[in-house]
Amino acid sequence: MGKVVVVGSFNVDHVWTTAALPRAGETLSGEYATGPGGKGFNQAVAARRAGADTAFVCALGDDMGGQLARALAAADGIDLRGQRSERSTGTAGVYVDGEGRNSIVIGAGANADLSPAFIASRRDLIAAADVLLAQLESPAEAVLAALRAARASGVITLLNPAPANAVVTAELLSATDILTPNETEFSALLARHVGERIEGDAVAALDQARLHALCRELSPAGTVVVTLGASGCFVSHAEDVRRGDDNAYYRIAAEPVRAIDTTGAGDAFNGALAAAIASAPDAPFAEPIRRAGRYAALSTERQGAAASMPQAADVQARFGP
Repeated sequence: MGKVVVVGSFNVDHVWTTAALPRAGETLSGEYATGPGGKGFNQAVAARRAGADTAFVCALGDDMGGQLARALAAADGIDLRGQRSERSTGTAGVYVDGEGRNSIVIGAGANADLSPAFIASRRDLIAAADVLLAQLESPAEAVLAALRAARASGVITLLNPAPANAVVTAELLSATDILTPNETEFSALLARHVGERIEGDAVAALDQARLHALCRELSPAGTVVVTLGASGCFVSHAEDVRRGDDNAYYRIAAEPVRAIDTTGAGDAFNGALAAAIASAPDAPFAEPIRRAGRYAALSTERQGAAASMPQAADVQARFGP
C-alpha cells in the first residue's frame, strides 16, 4: 500500500440543493444538508478510500467542527495531524442545482492559520510518503514549505491549484512535479504566468498540440493534467519526463455517468490520482489517470463532498479493473 500525505483544508459544509442556482436578490426553496468538506479533507478521504495509507495535515479550531474532523478521520483510518487554532474551524456554503452544478462560498477560519513551522514539525511524516498532495485553501507559504520538504526527500509533489482565485506563484509551480488544474484554474494560470487570455470554457476545444505547448510554457519541467469535466482530461509531460507514457501528450475520455452532484469531483480525482501513483509508482502514468477519472466519475453520482467519495471496490465493480 502506497503512502500519501495530504496538506490542506477542512471545512464543515452547509449544502442547499435547489432547482436552479440563486441569482442576486433571489430567494429560493431547497433541501438542506450539512457534512464534512474542504478540498484537503475531501482529497484525503478519496486517497484513503482509493487504497492509500493516508495522513492529513491541517489546522482546526477547538470546536465541534474540529471534533468532527478528528472523528471522521479516525473512522476512515486517516492519520490526522492538526495544528490547533483559536479561530473557528473552516466552513463552506454550497449551492447545488438540478443539473448537479454548484456554487461555493468558503470561510477559511482555522485553515488560514496553517503555518510553515507546523509543516516543518511534520517533516519526518512527509519524508516517509510516496506522494505529497496539496491545494490552495491553506496559506501559500505553508503549502510551499510542504512541497519543498517533499522534494528534499524525493517524494513526488502533486499540486491541485484550486480554487481558481488562489494566487499560484512561480515558486509553487517550480516545486511541483504534477500540476492538476481544471479549465477555469488553467485559464487563470495562463493569464498569470504565460500571458495568454483563454476563457475556461474554451480550453476543452483547443487543439491538442496547442494545449500541450501552453502546458509546456506553464510548467516546462513538470507534468500538467488539465481536468475537463465531462470532456475527460488532458495530460502533458515534459519531453524527457514522460512518467512511463509513450506519448508526451494525450487526452483520456470521461466515463459516462448520471451526475447528480459535481461537488468534490475534482477532489475525488486528485485524491485517487495520488493514491494510484503511490500504489504503483512505476506504472505508465495513463493508468493512474484512468483510475482517477473513474473514481471521480462515480463520485458525481452521489451527493456531498467527502461523504460522496467511493470505496475502491465500488469503482472496480462499476467500471472493472
